[in-house]
Amino acid sequence: MIRVNNLSIQFTGRFLFDNVSFTISNHNKIGLIGRNGTGKTTLLRILARKQIPESGNVSVKKDFTIGYLPQEGCKLTNRPLKEEAAQALIELKEIEQQIADINNQLSSRTDYDSKAYHDLITGLNHANERYVYLEGGAVESEIEKVLKGLGFTEDEFDKPVSEFSGGWQMRIELAKILLRRPNCILLDEPTNHLDIESLLWLEWYLKNYKGAVVIVSHDRKFLDSITNRTIEISLGKIFDQELAYTKFMELRAQQKQQQMAARANQQKKIAQTERFIERFRSKNTLATRVQSKIRQLEKMERIVVDADDSTSIKFRFPDAPRCGVIAVETDNLSKSYGDNLVLSNVNLAIERGEKVAFIGKNGEGKSTLSRIIAGEEDYDGKMKIGHNVEIGFYAQKNVQFLNAEQTVFDVIDNAATGDMRTRVRSLLGAFLFSGDSIYKKVKVLSGGEQSRLALARLLLNPVNLLILDEPTNHLDMVAKDVLKQALVNYNGALILVSHDRAFLEGLTTKTIEFKNNNIREYPGDINDFLSKQKLESLRAIEKSDSTARGLSSKLSKPSGAKESREARKKYQREKNRLSKNIIRLEKDIESAESKIEEFDRMFDRPDFHTDINKANKSHQEYGSVKNHLEAIMEEWADLHRQLEKIESENNT
Repeated sequence: MIRVNNLSIQFTGRFLFDNVSFTISNHNKIGLIGRNGTGKTTLLRILARKQIPESGNVSVKKDFTIGYLPQEGCKLTNRPLKEEAAQALIELKEIEQQIADINNQLSSRTDYDSKAYHDLITGLNHANERYVYLEGGAVESEIEKVLKGLGFTEDEFDKPVSEFSGGWQMRIELAKILLRRPNCILLDEPTNHLDIESLLWLEWYLKNYKGAVVIVSHDRKFLDSITNRTIEISLGKIFDQELAYTKFMELRAQQKQQQMAARANQQKKIAQTERFIERFRSKNTLATRVQSKIRQLEKMERIVVDADDSTSIKFRFPDAPRCGVIAVETDNLSKSYGDNLVLSNVNLAIERGEKVAFIGKNGEGKSTLSRIIAGEEDYDGKMKIGHNVEIGFYAQKNVQFLNAEQTVFDVIDNAATGDMRTRVRSLLGAFLFSGDSIYKKVKVLSGGEQSRLALARLLLNPVNLLILDEPTNHLDMVAKDVLKQALVNYNGALILVSHDRAFLEGLTTKTIEFKNNNIREYPGDINDFLSKQKLESLRAIEKSDSTARGLSSKLSKPSGAKESREARKKYQREKNRLSKNIIRLEKDIESAESKIEEFDRMFDRPDFHTDINKANKSHQEYGSVKNHLEAIMEEWADLHRQLEKIESENNT
């Protein structure tokens, strides 16, 4: 358990937190929300003991462990990936040694009724419980499960950590935290480094995690899927409710309306009372009543409406210049980096005004194709940019190209031309840069501020093909909503690389999946794609690539044989086999879950720990059942994925 007591901290003369208190219990799944700059990262650092508050304190229960993933800046060694991940299990090795030491001592002692002997038994019991919690009997499979869930392949297990990019190194650090299984996990914008498949797996993992979780994220669906409590930081105060994000925001809106209605009613009564006092103050016959009314006003506790941080970006993209019907078209386009083939014979056409989402695992070529279309990468094959097409390109690296020594005003003023030169301050104001903030140097801006500045600079010239690569990273929810609305109203063609499902919903009309060095197109937005792929079955994502490839070779239909009788027979046989095995496994899963519930009830009984040997044996059996359940759950998910695959192939 973590207790935050009367926490206060200031930044540039204003309170980030002013006398804030709350408690984090073992099974809390907390979404920590608020506008950029309100202090979410600062609060996580304080909880992780990386920063000391100006006043107040954070108390942590003895033996309560905390894992903290910052937004960036993790430093890892040059070990191979799997070996680096295994470093997280140092505690497990220590527990194994502790259990061995205690058993050695117990084997030579006969003072069964002494306090020392009882203390040894208690210590052994605690060590066994922690060993089971850390799944000590399945170390190798647990490492592989977590690494694969976060998007790594077996081919990469022996690859040195230093050869992975910064985003993938953050995944490695996240894997180590999950493997360490701390009592509380603190995650600062973890979705910035994940693709949709890995994000869905992490949702499932954290939702079922037995410890506490505190997440800073601007991904609504991620928070709604995992959290059961929301803490909002606003203007130095916190608002805390045991609700996931969407229901929390609905409640906050209701509370605000009720407060406003109650305050309006109170103000009306105050005005009536003040009129009575003013009218009859001079009448001796009513002096007692007047004094009573005055005392009522003095004692009245005035209703205060919760203040909101209501600042927001307000802008729209300039109208897109007229262009040809086809904005961009590729013909057998390929791209390699040395021996690494990223894209192979890609054929793509995007029409004028069409809005397209690029999705897929990191490293599959989404950003590469975006840069190629933007003219920033060479390629093999053919690509044609349509008549009169003007391209605007935004990527996270655009932030790196901002001159760190320039002021916010200079960045926009130097890039503005024509009529835009007279509208520089208006444009900056639309992106929340006003007053003295326009004279801040780029190097002192937060990540969110730099992203807003780079987006503002993109608006200086009208374009009819807008390419945005992860534009929502570092933007808070209000800013994302306004950007999304601006893109909905934008009348040019749009290519959007994003893993933010709420942001993509209803925005794009076509989804392009990048996989196995090529692309596949799906009509509709991200929800249509997820429904088609059945990716909402989260555990199916854990299936290994090798199994998928093996199944594909076994079940691949003869070319042009969709109506082939032999192919249909083969499909039906395989479907029946998979369905029977799924039903069998579901019965096994139900049985295992029932056994786990029996163990949980047993562990909760006060007399359970009386017989130490029996308790130790029960804990071991409990661990075995849990490992068995996880194994059959993975097999069940694998069979579902196979069934979905052959059904999809049969319908194409």
